[in-house]
Amino acid sequence: MTGLSLKDHYKNQKFNNLHEFFWGFGTAFHTVYAVVPLFLKELGAPNVIATSSAGLFSIIIAMPMLFTAALTRNVTNMKKMVISAHCTILIVTFFLGYIFTFSGIGKSLIAWKIYFILFIIYSLSIGIIVPIWADFLEKTTKRSLRGKFFGVGFAFNSLGAFGGGILLKFLLETSIPFPKNFGYGFIILFFCLSIGTFFFAFYKEKKQNKSNTSFNQFKIETKQIIKNRPNFHRYLFSRIFYCATLPALGLYAVFCQKKFGFNISEIGLFTVLNVISMGISSYISGYLGDKHGHKIGMLIAYSFHLIAVILALLSKNMFWVYCIFISIGAGQGAFMPSAMNLIYDFADLEDKKTYMALIDSFLAPFSLMFLVGIGFLITKNQFVLSFCIIGFCLLIALLILYFFVKDPKLKKIAA
Repeated sequence: MTGLSLKDHYKNQKFNNLHEFFWGFGTAFHTVYAVVPLFLKELGAPNVIATSSAGLFSIIIAMPMLFTAALTRNVTNMKKMVISAHCTILIVTFFLGYIFTFSGIGKSLIAWKIYFILFIIYSLSIGIIVPIWADFLEKTTKRSLRGKFFGVGFAFNSLGAFGGGILLKFLLETSIPFPKNFGYGFIILFFCLSIGTFFFAFYKEKKQNKSNTSFNQFKIETKQIIKNRPNFHRYLFSRIFYCATLPALGLYAVFCQKKFGFNISEIGLFTVLNVISMGISSYISGYLGDKHGHKIGMLIAYSFHLIAVILALLSKNMFWVYCIFISIGAGQGAFMPSAMNLIYDFADLEDKKTYMALIDSFLAPFSLMFLVGIGFLITKNQFVLSFCIIGFCLLIALLILYFFVKDPKLKKIAA
């Protein structure tokens, strides 16, 4: 594989910023931590389903990842592949917009079930996209500038989501009846994702001289990663406890609405606050990661999610609720560039898609465990106990990452 010129890297950065902006603007109308759980709740879904949406999302996206990595292991035209993969989610979002805007299904008793099925397909689509997208971006960036690339990109994502959040708040405050108000948001989601996908056509890829890998070779390489990467294993161990954040993401909005009885239009403001802190945190984490290793960004992510739990437990009014979503945003913003770059650093010259697929596939059963456990407590109305468990797990995750995981970028060890 021949290297990418600095000029091409910055050209890709510009198109990536545009892609992320439109992706962020669109997904503001379908956030798994606020819009999805509250939309499900308004449609009449059981509490346990509504609060579990974020956790289910993470479990479902893991399902097709390893299969996708195996299936695309010999693909050389990653640009064509990443555009094709994104077409799956465009189809789903089109149906979301059509059903809840123009059809009468949105007002029926089975509306939440239909939406939930589409949400599952939406999540599977993301699971197909992510490993291909990660491999594509590895081939369109310079390694030394990758932290800043993701940091700036996700900051533009947050900027787009900021605009989307404002429009979402306006949309939900209009006289447009439910669920049409959300349906219009899903239509905006569809068009924004379509525009964002279009920009992939202009990226410049590194030239590849890649030999084909047989399926048996793929299995051997995968087994080597599973058996002989102790530092990577310790990182995975910390991520097991970080899985506790997944049920929490859908829990905050429902818990706070139950506690303070705010209007559903507040989720627009939650999105705005969330994405502002996400953008700032994303840029800072990416910048620090390029200088000092991306473990530091992951530590920031863990810490802010722990702060969000503490704020939820101590919350006394809406100001505290706003701070919760600022903390969630800072945690998510730090996590995204750090998690992506840690995958590249752990993988080094090995297949990045496989590492990403292994992480999500390995964590899926633990995500399910937290989801079922916290979901059971929610059915018993044990919100406070749920947050205490989540907070304790995050503290363990933070300690393992800090004391036992060495940054693969800084330490030339068996990562």
